[in-house]
Amino acid sequence: MSDRLDIVSATRLSAIQFHNHSALGLSLRRLAEDERIKQSVTFENGLGLAEIYNREIRATPEIDNVVFVHDDVWIEDSFIVDRVAEGLSQFDIIGVAGNRRRSPRQPGWMVLDDQWTRDELQFLSGHVAHGVYPFGDLTIFGPVPAPCELLDGVLLAAKKSTLIRSDVFFDPRFSFHFYDMDFCRTARQRGLRLATWSIGVTHQSKGNPDTQEWREGYRKYLDKWTE
Repeated sequence: MSDRLDIVSATRLSAIQFHNHSALGLSLRRLAEDERIKQSVTFENGLGLAEIYNREIRATPEIDNVVFVHDDVWIEDSFIVDRVAEGLSQFDIIGVAGNRRRSPRQPGWMVLDDQWTRDELQFLSGHVAHGVYPFGDLTIFGPVPAPCELLDGVLLAAKKSTLIRSDVFFDPRFSFHFYDMDFCRTARQRGLRLATWSIGVTHQSKGNPDTQEWREGYRKYLDKWTE
């Protein structure tokens, strides 16, 4: 049903810690009176996000619209159910930030190489705030909405039925890093339409890609896609 929304996330925290201390948990507490929202959170998680997300794509089929979101995200938009429904009436997959183009060997939606060369502003889209607390400092990447080739995995929304019908799932070989890049490329390969949409969030982290785990993910990504 388009008037309901399944919000899916995974956290290493316990249920009590999540609801009392995490950005997403506190956001969902604030949204608790919106009975259209279903919370599908995996607590004390030790699996990759791809496994959790794929499981939820197939679950609760009576709720078609789904949001995949990190647990360190403040959802500030009290109309998120309506925002997602509006976006998915025009596109197949939506997010809060993305890139209108994809470049060879690109290691992130916003950067062109592993030296973190940022892509030109004319190709970027989205509004995302950053900070420990809600309503952090806003980064404006570019106009929204905009059709995109790549979307930031911090928040992705789609219709479960569309993903299942198109055989678009998250690849379990990417436990965290590059799961979003791979997902977007698979979706575009299947002919799905991606775009940014206006949904107010604050992300507590700007990311820390310079790790061994990230570099291993990049190698797997290039092995799969070659470029």
